[in-house]
Amino acid sequence: MSNNWTDGIVLKVVNILSFFLFLGSNVWTIAAPRDIYYTGKETYITPAPWAFVIWTLIHLLLLGTVIYQFTPNGKRVIVDGISWRFPLLAVLNSIFVNLWATHHYIAAFIFALFVSSSVTHIYYVVKKHHAPSSAGDEVFVHLPFSLWHGWTTVLVVLAAFEAFGNNVHDRPAGVWTKVFVFLGLFFLEGTAATYAFSTPEGDLPASIAITWSLWAIFAHQDVHHSGFIHWSALAFAILSLFWVVKGAYGLTQRFRSGAIALEDPERAPLVGSN
Repeated sequence: MSNNWTDGIVLKVVNILSFFLFLGSNVWTIAAPRDIYYTGKETYITPAPWAFVIWTLIHLLLLGTVIYQFTPNGKRVIVDGISWRFPLLAVLNSIFVNLWATHHYIAAFIFALFVSSSVTHIYYVVKKHHAPSSAGDEVFVHLPFSLWHGWTTVLVVLAAFEAFGNNVHDRPAGVWTKVFVFLGLFFLEGTAATYAFSTPEGDLPASIAITWSLWAIFAHQDVHHSGFIHWSALAFAILSLFWVVKGAYGLTQRFRSGAIALEDPERAPLVGSN
């Protein structure tokens, strides 16, 4: 395999442009908590504004991703593996963010599903076909897309309630609102548990993304609006924290035992490299 940095240069340039033109444009709307978080529709599952700081972390890591693609390992995973899925994801994510920021909630929910599907495809490619072989792979490929996958799961749930749920300032939470919020919280906590058991060491970043959001929902949902939702969010946040601890323990055990051998059939890449 050639180690020339110009290999796949067209896609590398497109990845850089996608990051700065599409993902970079999101900075103005979601990278730092601003007025947008206080003027949008507030539902009974809306988190505290600091929940969205996780988007800032993802963007910073993706900046490292577009730089890392010029290394041999980065080219193998990002250019040869993820390929054109990254620019497509950047476009879809930008459309979703702008629809959400302009309060087109039903359209935003539809594009949240598209973003989730695209992130899931990349997540599958990275996790199943490109086991980490270096610290760069871990930090600039596996970490950002694990966080993004978990965070996108949260966004789909939030977008669904914004599209079809009640505004907390319009009417009190009825029985069905409480039921659907409870199911949404249960789904998020269950997804965090799924991440914890997805591999022998679990997927810690994805679990953290969901747990962080559950604590933000608990912090933001006023007990005076609905004590049931407030305390349900706390219960699920605590349960989700157990899955984070489980993932942290699995990661610790992994580091103690050393790097996972590529000949391990559960972690070996499913496709060979040239």
